[in-house]
Amino acid sequence: MKLRLILSDQLNINHSWFQTKSEDVLYVMMETRLEMEYVCLHRQKQLGILVNMRDFSSKIRSRGNNMHYICLDDSENEQQLDWNLLRLLSEYPVTKFEFQEADEYSTHAMLQQFVTSLDIPYEEVSSEHFFTEKDELGKFFAGKKKFLMEHFYRHMRKRHHILVDGNDEPVGGKWNYDGQNRERFPDDMPVPEPYVFHHDLTSINEMLDKMEIKSMGHVNQKDFIWPVGREEALEMLNHFLQHLLPHFGTYQDAMTTRGWTLFHSRVSFALNRKLVSPKEVVQAALDAYQNDASVTLPQVEGFIRQIIGWREYMRGVYWNQMPEYATKNHFFADRPLPAFYWTGKTDMNCLRHVITQSLDYGWAHHIQRLMIPGNFAMLIGADPDQVDDWFLGMYHDAIQWVEMPNGRGMSQFADGGIVGTKPYAVSANYINNMSDYCQFCTFDKNKKVGKDACPFNALYWHFYHRNRKRLAWYPRLNQIFAIWDRMPEDRRTAYLKQAEDFLKRL
Repeated sequence: MKLRLILSDQLNINHSWFQTKSEDVLYVMMETRLEMEYVCLHRQKQLGILVNMRDFSSKIRSRGNNMHYICLDDSENEQQLDWNLLRLLSEYPVTKFEFQEADEYSTHAMLQQFVTSLDIPYEEVSSEHFFTEKDELGKFFAGKKKFLMEHFYRHMRKRHHILVDGNDEPVGGKWNYDGQNRERFPDDMPVPEPYVFHHDLTSINEMLDKMEIKSMGHVNQKDFIWPVGREEALEMLNHFLQHLLPHFGTYQDAMTTRGWTLFHSRVSFALNRKLVSPKEVVQAALDAYQNDASVTLPQVEGFIRQIIGWREYMRGVYWNQMPEYATKNHFFADRPLPAFYWTGKTDMNCLRHVITQSLDYGWAHHIQRLMIPGNFAMLIGADPDQVDDWFLGMYHDAIQWVEMPNGRGMSQFADGGIVGTKPYAVSANYINNMSDYCQFCTFDKNKKVGKDACPFNALYWHFYHRNRKRLAWYPRLNQIFAIWDRMPEDRRTAYLKQAEDFLKRL
């Protein structure tokens, strides 16, 4: 008998494992307390993981396969993957152990250690999901200190013949339409209605409560709005392609209090759990571009860039840099995250809105995450370990291989510039240009000092001042430091005092 392990993020029904059934194969899936509590997770994320695992298990069984499924509250559950596997290997006449490559480093390391102790053959197989192999980015950037995403993105476009002509030149003459993807959401533009589902997950939620599984965030257990299973994930993707893609690129960076989804697809959870594949998502977007005149090149390029560019790039950085990447702290930041990151109770409207939205839905789009809670955490010098845990726990789609390079790298610049060529630090001016948050705030976006001055303004200059020695050699920051140096000394002193007084009150 072969024992085949399926992890919670390996819900790929089209994997070659499942194309034939055999009585000699036993599949195993398991829910563990360790996975539910390795950081404090949003309750909607916990529910999404568990209900999709159970749905997938049922589909595997319905195809005539043997499945051993261990629920979180099963009396036999050892609550750790390797301990459960050891017990199953002792209970069944297993002659070979097989597993798909793990996406997270800790799981990969645990499985590699586990199989070395086995006295039976084992085999690690591909998850058959990504465009790239784990080491592809490392080979592409061999000998380079910086990994520029744009270079890797163009390589991906050419290699997979996506939006390129017969000479491997970009369709439309440009590789990147990012400059057209940064529009503010118009005040008079209707907000698209969020596409949601309706599931009653009371029984799973009550099990989590009974087992005292810690969590954060809000949930309506009788009306779980996220997709369950591949079919619903594809349904949400199709809604995006038909109704939202025509405006996605233009407004993908926009933020507003008027709606929480705007033109975003929200297929990232399904992608990261492998309910759908990046190849089919990209192909579906290309088909929409070919068949729907309302889908223009800047819209579809902006969407595809997120998948074959950013997503694959982040995975490559993660596997090239781990495990050292998890310890990087370029600014030696050590401030605890403020308590309002778990409640949303702050007078700063941008933070209040994004964090409250995140607590309500377990979701915020990439610019909301990066430029509001991420930017603020970097400006105050928050411990990147805490920031990683917060992002990983809060967001429904967060998984370490994509969250850590985004959080520790792009958001916090804790990697010293492996991912980004400069810190994503912004003041109130950027937030006001890209959102309507400042319109409803207690603080004045235009004031730099004083009781009602927006904290982001002084914190912005305080960040660059205190980290100058660690940033002075970055060419893209020369202009910022030149502006700082030209300021009158009394103004610089006032900015620093304003920021330090604020930090003392956090």
